[in-house]
Amino acid sequence: MTTALLCFLLAGPVLLVAASPVHDPNNGTTPLVIWHGMGDSCCNPLSMGAIKKMIEEEISGIYVLSLMIGKNVIEDTENGFFKDVNEQVSMVCSQLAQDPKLKGGYNAMGFSQGGQFLRAVAQRCPSPQMKTLISVGGQHQGVYGLPRCPGESSHICDMIRKALNSGAYTDMVQKHLVQAQYWHDPLNDDLYKKHSLFLADINQERVVNETYKKNLQQLEKFVMVKFLQDSVVDPVDSEVSVLETLILSIGYLIISLMTHLISHLYL
Repeated sequence: MTTALLCFLLAGPVLLVAASPVHDPNNGTTPLVIWHGMGDSCCNPLSMGAIKKMIEEEISGIYVLSLMIGKNVIEDTENGFFKDVNEQVSMVCSQLAQDPKLKGGYNAMGFSQGGQFLRAVAQRCPSPQMKTLISVGGQHQGVYGLPRCPGESSHICDMIRKALNSGAYTDMVQKHLVQAQYWHDPLNDDLYKKHSLFLADINQERVVNETYKKNLQQLEKFVMVKFLQDSVVDPVDSEVSVLETLILSIGYLIISLMTHLISHLYL
């Protein structure tokens, strides 16, 4: 599979949205903000860099901001594993608010964990306005499995899950391991709700946050892409599952892509 086709599969939905009649008063094209997945960076020429370049070539004049969390690509990659998600979201909110090219609003596209991180941006930071959010394989109900694990049928995976869960909700792990902040143990729901620093908050599982709800309802479109043969995210339905209280009154579209060609790249 060529890099060009890979980029097309990833960026196809956003091309449709970006070409829709949602216009920025400055150059006639709504800007696009991209947030990469775990283990990736803003500017990898084989992933986000290629996607950014392709979109810029396909849509004349579009401003594409591929988010870098940190001072350089190395920090950006490391922060995808070890930097508190709430701090990352705050950093992004500040960056977006200070970017004059985004003052008229923007579309957003998140890959894997970048999908739920951008949803947090939409809920917490309504200015500048996020118009459309596209989540490509994002885990909006969290994960309860490890990358490349076969799934619920594997006793080994179950053992690993239990081992991680025994420490996933400790203060130390929650504050320093990104993936623990969207680890969702369905067998210990009370523990998850009490100690999850990120996911339980944006999913309003402790208390309904009317501000979050109102801000998310400002989205014009919410697109969630699910890989039907995903071998990385477990459970895979987390890619299209969001609490009903969050998506109430939003006109959203769920697109199922019949491919697993890129799912191994992201958690």
